[in-house]
Amino acid sequence: MNARIDFQASQVGSKVYKNLFGVSRAIASSTLPASTAHLVEIRASQINGCGFCIDMHTKDAAHAGETQVRLNLIAAWREATVFTDAERAALELAEQGTRIADAAGGVPDDVWANAAKHFDEEQLAALVSLIATINAWNRLNVITQQPAGGYQPGQWS
Repeated sequence: MNARIDFQASQVGSKVYKNLFGVSRAIASSTLPASTAHLVEIRASQINGCGFCIDMHTKDAAHAGETQVRLNLIAAWREATVFTDAERAALELAEQGTRIADAAGGVPDDVWANAAKHFDEEQLAALVSLIATINAWNRLNVITQQPAGGYQPGQWS
């Protein structure tokens, strides 16, 4: 599969990438645990069917020390025993924030309250920003059909 467009080569695309990378750096500099961020990026990318981002974020997570068992179980996190309560809360918020059109009224209050039990305001701001940003990346990559499989860990870090 070939990409439909070299999005980053266009004037608009290069500006969008630069700004999205800036947002990603701001999130990475927060106190949100990197392991939680990887899980959220992968889960949203799975939901959105973004092969490029699944490839990228699973490789980066593994490179950062994430176990293969946990990576294999992200899509089935509700049934898996390998995630903390905080990670489960983040994954639920990511799912609800990614599937926002599926529920009238957006993210349910109980999902937000559960996340707020595990993360302080700074971490919640990072988590919400991460969910919004990974959804933007997913959409850019899915629409332009960016091919998956060739990413090298840390390539875009």
